[in-house]
Amino acid sequence: MQAKVEVKKRITFILLAMAAILLALNMRLAWIQFVRGDEYQQQALRNRMREVPLEAKRGAILDRNGRELAVSVSAPSVGVFPAEVKKSRQEHEIAAQLAAILGLPEDQVLRNITRNESFWWVKRKVTFEQGAQIKSLRLPGVQVVEETQRFYPNQTLAAHVLGIAGIDNQGLEGLELYYDKLLRGTPGNLVIEKDARGRDIPHARQGYIPPEDGLSLVLTIDETIQYIAERELDLLMQGPSSPKGATVIVMDPKTGDILALANRPTFDPNNFRNFPVANRRNIAVSDNYEPGSTFKIITAAAALEEGVVGLNERFYDPGYIKVGKETIKCWRTGRPHGSQSFVEAVQNSCNPVFVTVGLRMEDRRKGSFYDYIEGFGFGKVTGIDINGEAKGLLRPRDKLKQINLATISIGQGVAVTPIQLITAISAVANGGQLFQPRLVREVRDHNGQVVQRIDPAPVRQVVSKDTARQVSEILEMVVSRGTGTRAYIPGYRVGGKTGTAQKVEGGKYVAGKYVASFAGYAPVNDPRLAILVVVDEPQGIYYGGTVAAPIFKRILEDSLRYLGVPAQYNSEVKPDRDNNRVKEVLVPDVSQQAVVKAQAVIKASGLSPVVQGIGTVVADQIPKPGVRVQMGTQILLYAKEGQPSGEVVVPDLTGWRTREVATIMEALGLKMSSDGTGEAWEQDPVPGTVVKVGTTVRVLFGDGAMAEAISP
Repeated sequence: MQAKVEVKKRITFILLAMAAILLALNMRLAWIQFVRGDEYQQQALRNRMREVPLEAKRGAILDRNGRELAVSVSAPSVGVFPAEVKKSRQEHEIAAQLAAILGLPEDQVLRNITRNESFWWVKRKVTFEQGAQIKSLRLPGVQVVEETQRFYPNQTLAAHVLGIAGIDNQGLEGLELYYDKLLRGTPGNLVIEKDARGRDIPHARQGYIPPEDGLSLVLTIDETIQYIAERELDLLMQGPSSPKGATVIVMDPKTGDILALANRPTFDPNNFRNFPVANRRNIAVSDNYEPGSTFKIITAAAALEEGVVGLNERFYDPGYIKVGKETIKCWRTGRPHGSQSFVEAVQNSCNPVFVTVGLRMEDRRKGSFYDYIEGFGFGKVTGIDINGEAKGLLRPRDKLKQINLATISIGQGVAVTPIQLITAISAVANGGQLFQPRLVREVRDHNGQVVQRIDPAPVRQVVSKDTARQVSEILEMVVSRGTGTRAYIPGYRVGGKTGTAQKVEGGKYVAGKYVASFAGYAPVNDPRLAILVVVDEPQGIYYGGTVAAPIFKRILEDSLRYLGVPAQYNSEVKPDRDNNRVKEVLVPDVSQQAVVKAQAVIKASGLSPVVQGIGTVVADQIPKPGVRVQMGTQILLYAKEGQPSGEVVVPDLTGWRTREVATIMEALGLKMSSDGTGEAWEQDPVPGTVVKVGTTVRVLFGDGAMAEAISP
């Protein structure tokens, strides 16, 4: 009996234990199913679902004529699914193969392919050859994904405008950064279902979220004018002046459109890491400098608008002017200008006269001169659509002294940015209206449809149309007979002003360091282009009229002809009898042709070839093929690939001035023997002659060429 009771107790205990175990299991199952079910479900999904990121294609950047300046191209990237790699138990073999192909340390690759991540990049944006080689190996867990990479087809062209994009196609500088949200687009992803061993499951569900491509920008930049500007900067940097840096801005004064913006030194955004970081600084908008005499355009406009001076009012320049205890000298102290009208004083860039009229404005109405300075946009950012703009330096009004106003009237004691100055001068050119400068005119979708137009933005009327016209006419005389004669272009009405300013470092003027500049526009009666050239620390001759004005002239002349702006008068080119205007021709394509043949083709088209560099084949040409230009336009041919036995073709130097000829001779490895001044009219050997490098070319200058004044 006792045994039966014991058996029953044991059975009861076992049943109760089993019931307790079942209850615990049910409770655990309920906990897993209902409390943590979603969490475990997500973990299960992560174990069998593989997510591959799909990058959006970054929008293109085009010039005003639709030519590509920045595009996105395919680039393979190598990624891994670490779970699959681990399950294959081939981690070391896979790491060794990837490291050998990608040129990476094997231990680094091994760490990356065995991370506790669902997906990891081994190396992004590899070469097509590397991507194809890795694909062919069919390594478990290794995926070659097609991404996009930013590509700038023109290398350094407009580099400071375009900026750079990073490995994730994110904008880092320039327009790439400023308009990053528009350009970047929205990334997508591809989800693939795998089994426990990492194999594809037939007919498994897959998720695909397509990327949304970024929008494209249409700039105000004109690729051809940008080429012309950068060509001249390259010649400057390689020439005898050998400056520390330089800037050119070309603007449409009627709209504020930036047609060209170039800086030197520069960089290639395709390989920006190979250049010093300082080369990427956009000095056209980020750097302040004392403008010197180019600022006198602002002083003259303000004085004429206020009525404190008359065009024919007479002044006497003894070579200096006293302002309180201080003495301000004229740039031509050895030979004072003496008696002169206001118009003549502007032509002569006479400091005492500008100081006089600047102080007159303050005598008439306290702060009026500063009102105009601020009205022209100095002392604050212009609002140009690019990052890093500086606002210049203006002394606070409450700290102004008479000597400060005197120096500011001649462009000293005030710091401006190049973009501020060209914007202000454009206001004088267009009739007195200040425009906000802009770099982007349209935003388009991937189908090329316009989704946003960015219209010209007028800011304010600074001076009257009549005042602007008077200043323009005076500036035209500065170029035709004053300090800016090196900017004179026969057939075009050009107005402008030279500038030479001693550099300021640490609050003090530095001996021997100057900034040479020239600012102007044409035609003065209907301006199409306003141009500013700034040269930082030129070596040797440092005057703005000598260093910067010739660059201004060549950019302006080639750009006006490219735009088809007709000459208003020209004694050297006869009008076409049929249509009473200068005949225009299309620039032929001579790229990749032999230099001698290319020269013949250019001459046969009624154009003038100029060869730069040493070589047998034309690698590039400016202006580009298909552009319509006037007969007689000079076509620059870049020769490369090395002439046999060190020989070069002597170019046609007719019409070039001494410094320009010297630059060309230096580039070709030739020597020059010169006689006379002005423009080249005869040479020996004759154009087209093949000579050895180092040969001396005798060039005769003169025959009616204009006498050139040295600028202050």
